[in-house]
Amino acid sequence: MPVALFIFLALVSIISALGVVVQKSPIHCLLALIMTLVSIGALFIALDAVTVGFLQIIVYVGAIMVLFLFVIWLLNLQAEPVPAAHLGLKFFATIAVAGVAAELFAFMARTKVALGAVTVAAGYGSIDSLAQTLFGQYLMAFETTSILLLVAVIGAVAVARRAAPERIVAPKQETP
Repeated sequence: MPVALFIFLALVSIISALGVVVQKSPIHCLLALIMTLVSIGALFIALDAVTVGFLQIIVYVGAIMVLFLFVIWLLNLQAEPVPAAHLGLKFFATIAVAGVAAELFAFMARTKVALGAVTVAAGYGSIDSLAQTLFGQYLMAFETTSILLLVAVIGAVAVARRAAPERIVAPKQETP
C-alpha cells in the first residue's frame, strides 16, 4: 500500500472519529461514525485483508449503524444544548487532550517506523482464516458480543415502548 494512501485514510478516520465526539446532533455523530468505519474498512482493503474490510463495511456500516439510526429515531433523541458556563471543565479537558497528545508524540518518537513493503502470510485476510480465528480462538467473545447487542436492542425497544403516563381527562358533562 502506498504510504500516501495510508496517511490519507488514517487522517480521514481520525478526523471523522473526532467528529463523532464533537458533534451535538446524534444523527451527525452517527454519520461521522459511519465515515470512520468506512475509512477503517478501506484501510483493511488497502492492507490486502479484503474479506475483513468488506465485512467491516457491510456488517458495521450496513447493519449496526442502521440499527443505531433506528434506535435514535425510535427514542426521538435531540441535540442537547451545552451550557457555556463550564469554563473549568473546558480547561481540564484541554489539559487532558494536551497530555494525551504529548504522550502520543513521545511514544511515536521512541518507535522506529519502517515504511515500506510488508510481507504477509498467503492466507491472511481470507474467509477461511477469519472463520478459524473468529469461531475458534475468539468464539466466547463473539457470542458474548452477539448477546450484548441483542440485549441492547431489547432494552431500547423496552424503553421506547414504556407506557406514557395516562392523562387525566375530566368526564364529559351532559347538557340538557
